[in-house]
Amino acid sequence: MAETMKGMKRTHYCGVLRPCDEGKEVIVCGWVQRQRDLGQLIFIDLRDRTGIVQLAFDDNTDRSIFEKAFSIRAEYVLAARGIVRERSSKNFEIPTGEIEIEVKELRILAKAETPPFEITENSNVKEDTRLKYRYLDLRRPDLQRNLMLRHRVAKIAHDYFDRNGFLEIETPNLIRSTPEGARDYLVPSRVFPGTFFALPQSPQLYKQLLMLSGFDRYMQIARCFRDEDLRADRQPEFTQIDFEMSFVDQDDVMAIGEGFIHEVYQSMGIDVPIPLPRMTWDEAMARYGSDKPDLRFGMELCDLSGVLSNTEFRVFAGALAGGGSVRGINLKGLAEQLSRKEIDKLAEWIKAYGAKGLAWTRLAEKETSSYEKFLTPEENAAIREKMGAQPGDVLFLVASDENGVVFASLGALRCELARRFDLIDKSHPRLLWVTDFPQFEYSKEEGRFMAMHHPFTAPRDEDVDKLLTDPGHVYAKAYDMVANGYELGGGSIRINDPEVQEKMFEALGFTKEQAQERFGFLIDAFKYGAPPHGGMAWGFDRIIMVLLDTDNIRDVIAFPKVASSAELMSGAPGEVDEKQLAELGIALAKEQE
Repeated sequence: MAETMKGMKRTHYCGVLRPCDEGKEVIVCGWVQRQRDLGQLIFIDLRDRTGIVQLAFDDNTDRSIFEKAFSIRAEYVLAARGIVRERSSKNFEIPTGEIEIEVKELRILAKAETPPFEITENSNVKEDTRLKYRYLDLRRPDLQRNLMLRHRVAKIAHDYFDRNGFLEIETPNLIRSTPEGARDYLVPSRVFPGTFFALPQSPQLYKQLLMLSGFDRYMQIARCFRDEDLRADRQPEFTQIDFEMSFVDQDDVMAIGEGFIHEVYQSMGIDVPIPLPRMTWDEAMARYGSDKPDLRFGMELCDLSGVLSNTEFRVFAGALAGGGSVRGINLKGLAEQLSRKEIDKLAEWIKAYGAKGLAWTRLAEKETSSYEKFLTPEENAAIREKMGAQPGDVLFLVASDENGVVFASLGALRCELARRFDLIDKSHPRLLWVTDFPQFEYSKEEGRFMAMHHPFTAPRDEDVDKLLTDPGHVYAKAYDMVANGYELGGGSIRINDPEVQEKMFEALGFTKEQAQERFGFLIDAFKYGAPPHGGMAWGFDRIIMVLLDTDNIRDVIAFPKVASSAELMSGAPGEVDEKQLAELGIALAKEQE
């Protein structure tokens, strides 16, 4: 039967004891990391969220306590009272390694079965197993440190925005569905049968309404939900650090944003100089093939369209004739380390980004190429000169009549080669702003222009007249903060002029009736005087992921979902009984045989 804590009030956490505490009587509580039985000596490593301390049982220990220590196994929950003393065999690899506790009283608060995996740092146990037993996985010191950092950054956010005059205001989690972007998670209404709430993809509309309401500066650490395909840095439910400001321009918002991120890095002892550098979207795509460029290594894209303008090689000529481009990257000095077989695998890999193929030249001791035989000597020489080719380099080229395919393919290949050959300088983070995004992107599936950010993003003043006549060349007052190849957050100046908003909806293909149906409450509100305003939101989970230099967002969330959106520990999502469905007026469609 488990013992109780009665009369054993904890005085210290395990990981805080030091040589200066020698001679003190202390009471510590925690989980058993391991027990070592050396015959006349027993040592127990006791763990809590602050670290490990060694409990010692020897000839001076009461016999009943010694026997109790002998019975203890990993993950038992203990309370121990004793005297801090110097260790005879010190362990300088842990902060408490110079001392131990000579135990005078020991209580077993809970016994534990043998866990399905060992609770250790950086466990290499299969992730699905760890997520099934997430409550055990979270005992690992590395995951606990991750969540402690998350807590500290949240506190920095609250304090920073409070100092800068922002009010924390909560917005609803049950809202009206306004489909435009990712799929909504829907919640059926019992009171209004046949109708549905949606879970918010962001607090966007409500924070704009708060500006119209005169609150001037709002912030919130908000839960958001998007029913979209998952990846290593994305979850269906996530957290945003969200803020909005009135009577400001783009520079004002960005100054607040980078001030916050500077303070976050500073808390970790890392200096990030501000103001952050800025790069337009066009420049980022042209140089790095990505609107979230990783600046920690080179290998920039090179536009070869000019030197190939008169080529007769069908693959390149067709791409140029179709309005696209031919571009390349140069993997410097690694030709001997990249075999033909590996290049062929990269050619298959890159097809996932829309490229139909990967052209290459390998300048090894014996030069080989997939395309040079189809070009003139002058064209080959021009390509090599343009790309700064030298012996030992590998040149990779992609051609397409869609520049988006060229950018996506080479941008991804650039990052893959940098990871594979350890070209990334991890000595310090590289942050920047990417600005002047296109207002729209064309969707072949929808057959219309879509808002690249959202329908309330303001176009640049000089582009307002193009909204209806030339939407493909309209740029937005939008900006993303990027760190080490990840988008940390983004935002924009919002439309506050009802006439411009009406043009925006028309450019997106909405009739007045459709716009009113989806966004009527916002349209109506803006008739009553909306101030110029703007803001941004950071992906809170992603900030922590980047700070910790992990590529798995599940490492920074207490109870994350897997790629299928399932939560393995609780078994969510799960079936509900017929009574619950009947109350909601829902009948499930029968599966087709």
